[in-house]
Amino acid sequence: MSQLLALSVSVAVLGAVWSWICLGPLSGYLLVWVGFVGAGCFFAAGGDQKALIRTIVGIVYGAVIAWITLLIISKVPVPSLGAVWPAIVIGVLVFFLVIVASIDVLSVVPANVYGFAMVAGYTLAKGNMDDLTVASFANPLILVAVSGACGGVLGYLMGQVANAIKAK
Repeated sequence: MSQLLALSVSVAVLGAVWSWICLGPLSGYLLVWVGFVGAGCFFAAGGDQKALIRTIVGIVYGAVIAWITLLIISKVPVPSLGAVWPAIVIGVLVFFLVIVASIDVLSVVPANVYGFAMVAGYTLAKGNMDDLTVASFANPLILVAVSGACGGVLGYLMGQVANAIKAK
């Protein structure tokens, strides 16, 4: 079996299992789409153990930066600046998504950006900034960090299963 076919089968089967877990028994604790972004990031980062660590750390780091950004925007309003204020806050804080790339575990800048985008996008789509400070899975930081980390592991498992299938 070719590597591509083995990976396709692995992604299909484990992707279905992941979706069932997220939509069934762990609904509200894991997001399907965030897991798939994490899995994709794992493969884009190289698909090995270092990629797994960099994916998880990067997604969580980016999620934390987004969380801080949203807290500042929501808790320190500057109505006189209108949309310029959030733009300034975002511009300043996304700087930190890239400047840390010299640190090995934060060197996969796309993972950092994905984590930021997932928290910001989920929070803004949900439209409830009050959830940023709750200590539960309603908090976008917690939900995305856990889902993204699990997604990185999902990608790793997809690769391992693909290698096992190909070997047979």
